[in-house]
Amino acid sequence: MNTPYDVAALRRDFPILSDTVYGKPLIYFDNAASSQAPRTVIDEIDRLYLHSKANVHRGVHCLSQKATGAMEASRERVRDFIGAESSDEIIFTRGTTEAVNLVASSYGSLLSPGDEIILTQMEHHSNIVPWQLLEKRAGIVLKVVPVDDNGVLDMDAFRSLFSERTRLVSVCHVSNVLGTVNPVAEIAAYAHSRGAVVCVDGAQAISHEKIDVRAIGADFYAFSSHKMYGPTGIGILYGRRELLEAMPPYQGGGEMIGHVSFSGTTWADLPYKFEAGTPDYIGAAALAKAIDYMENVGLDRIAAHEQALLQRATEAMLTIPGLRIYGTAPGKAAVISFLIGNAHHYDTGILLDRMGIAVRTGHHCAQPLMERYGIEGTVRAAFALYNTEEEVDIFVKSLRRAADMLL
Repeated sequence: MNTPYDVAALRRDFPILSDTVYGKPLIYFDNAASSQAPRTVIDEIDRLYLHSKANVHRGVHCLSQKATGAMEASRERVRDFIGAESSDEIIFTRGTTEAVNLVASSYGSLLSPGDEIILTQMEHHSNIVPWQLLEKRAGIVLKVVPVDDNGVLDMDAFRSLFSERTRLVSVCHVSNVLGTVNPVAEIAAYAHSRGAVVCVDGAQAISHEKIDVRAIGADFYAFSSHKMYGPTGIGILYGRRELLEAMPPYQGGGEMIGHVSFSGTTWADLPYKFEAGTPDYIGAAALAKAIDYMENVGLDRIAAHEQALLQRATEAMLTIPGLRIYGTAPGKAAVISFLIGNAHHYDTGILLDRMGIAVRTGHHCAQPLMERYGIEGTVRAAFALYNTEEEVDIFVKSLRRAADMLL
């Protein structure tokens, strides 16, 4: 059994949560877009800029050595956090979007015209568009797994899409709209049995459950720091060593080379082959602090807390006339997408904002999924480790007020 933590004490670690919006205490429910950062993360960024700012690798002076040490310690911290075999399999990127683009560009260059890639109807645009670019560039074929009315993948349809030309499956671990937790280990096992590799978009899962990439069977796993209490502009691509070694570089420049000559250039060893240019080592070090913070609280306790908030909010919201929730899969993550009657999602979001509540409105970079449900967009509330039952109750009360004004 997971012992609850002191949310009130924990909230003091997040300076922004004491802010007010339009004279009301900020209630931040836009965590699926970006979560807030604790003071330890902010202090690490401050400390490194003040005392250790230097370019990493190759520098013999003290500051460069300190910066390099901080970056490589962060790489090892990430490796341990996700259960990778080697830190050579951890590539720093700007975020999930760049990580998926890296796979689509580099691994995609190994595919042939007519090879097939399987996606799902619930993917974020960053796990659709890179593959569409590859489709136009290389003549590969995209296939799409449908979802049912509850937001659950049709696994029979998934299996039926495979052929002798299927080379890769790319799927989100958790839907950013529906909260659906996909059976990624089952997906990976079946894909491997058919000779395909699996790329998992873990952006919405990484801060809500303990991830073990080898237990999942992921060949690639991508996620972003800013969705897990870290800074923006830094993310991770995990890739199995044998796949990364076979792939050509994604970008060219400094860091990723072995030797440069006009007669021919060689590449650096992993992971540096995929890290062209000066990396954001300060962001990487701050990400490590975010990981420390989550693990100090406990991923299991965070998940239990968020699930309690999800249940409390869902039960109360369903009593509001005209409100409908999109995404009712069993065991879903703490994300609620909804609409009120025929009211535009933007209008609902504006009203909530004036009441001090930050939610996300729009298509959430998932327009094919919106088309599946015959809507333009939704309002989305997503809970994090620092949200409270009191905030949920205020949110529901505010929704009732908004519904009265909109219906």
